[in-house]
Amino acid sequence: MAKVTSDQLGTQLIGPLLIRQAVPAAIGILVMSLNILVDTIFVGNWIGSIAIAAINVVLPVSFFIAALGMAIGIGGSSIISRALGADHKEKALRTFGNQLSLTLLITVSMVALGLWFADGLIPAFGGKGGIFEPAKTYYTIVLYGVPFLALCMMGNTVIRAEGKPKFAMIAMIIPSVGNLVFDYIFIYVFDWGMEGAAWATTGSYLVCFAYIFWFFLSQNSELKIGWHHLGLEPGILKEMGALGFVTLARQAVTSITYLLLNNILFELGGEPMVAVYAIIGRMLMFALFPVFGVTQGFLPIAGFNYGAHKYARVKETIYTAIKYAAAVATLVFILLMAFPAEIAELFLSNRAGLSAEQMANNAFVLEHTPGAMRWVFAATPIIALQLIGAAYFQAIGKAIPALLLTLTRQGFFFIPLILILPRFFGELGVWISFAIADVLATLVTGYFLKQEVDRTLK
Repeated sequence: MAKVTSDQLGTQLIGPLLIRQAVPAAIGILVMSLNILVDTIFVGNWIGSIAIAAINVVLPVSFFIAALGMAIGIGGSSIISRALGADHKEKALRTFGNQLSLTLLITVSMVALGLWFADGLIPAFGGKGGIFEPAKTYYTIVLYGVPFLALCMMGNTVIRAEGKPKFAMIAMIIPSVGNLVFDYIFIYVFDWGMEGAAWATTGSYLVCFAYIFWFFLSQNSELKIGWHHLGLEPGILKEMGALGFVTLARQAVTSITYLLLNNILFELGGEPMVAVYAIIGRMLMFALFPVFGVTQGFLPIAGFNYGAHKYARVKETIYTAIKYAAAVATLVFILLMAFPAEIAELFLSNRAGLSAEQMANNAFVLEHTPGAMRWVFAATPIIALQLIGAAYFQAIGKAIPALLLTLTRQGFFFIPLILILPRFFGELGVWISFAIADVLATLVTGYFLKQEVDRTLK
């Protein structure tokens, strides 16, 4: 493999460059999403629909702690991309060292708190009734592996900031494949149930960490840090924190959204209704992988060229990314509108030996999922503008606009909608809130992106 350098981000043609950055990112996200999807299918078929609901309850807590690593990663990687573009190598090294130290310090502390308050957190996120015990089993085991997941998410963004998307892709593929193998062994062969699902997930985090650790020790990485780079520096922490807070705020709002939705849906239809949302949540992660791939590919190109003051390239990158992301989002929309029932059927089993309660739960989920899925994905063709617009401000280091636009969809529109509309429309009010929030957030993001481009990229 020819050695790839970050300088290519500022010289190659935007269209092919974006594809080369986006395709590995999309493949990595695809495999990671397939892992979550197939993991849910395994759990649903081998354990049951209540187990799906239990995992959905746990995800917001574990993902929020892991998102601390992603926030530190993205915040620092924005600095690294611009530092490499401006040929400030030492600043890039110091930033990476600060990322490592901060990720370990924060995530280990958060995991300790998460384990201490487990009995209160799980019910708060919808782990009530028959969901509580399997959720607690899964939660406790998975939380031990979350610091490794946080380091993986942080390291992955740094790899991408160096302009090495293929290695970042591999870093996402390895744990995904490992989790599926572990799922088969621990759940199907060993019959460990929820414990097996949890150990499979934790094991996959460890495999991912081992690969990323190797990458930064090998000759593939330009960022060779020493012990002196690990000391926390207030200036770097402030800049990294301001940019990383965008990602952290987004995940915090996502966790709040899960909390509200799980509790609202539990009140509307009990455990099976929570399982409906769990399936749709997996599809939200999986179906939009090409759009997220374009967004990930866009970030280092925009950041590098902005740092190098190549504003014409930045503008071209924005328009090209929106065009590519909108095209794939429309294709996703068509497929989801055409086959929602068939998709829902993949997650559940009607095998012999199921209890009457399990059969009734499965029937409820299969009846309610297709209509809900159509509403949730109704505005998919236009979300490219929303995602690329918010990502642009983060890539160029403008933390406040990035934060506000990131929070627009879920924080400013979606959460108020799900608190109001279900009171009038019941279950339907929950699902239509997704589409309405997407439309409103896209309009707001489009307006501010145009203002910024007209003002700064002349």
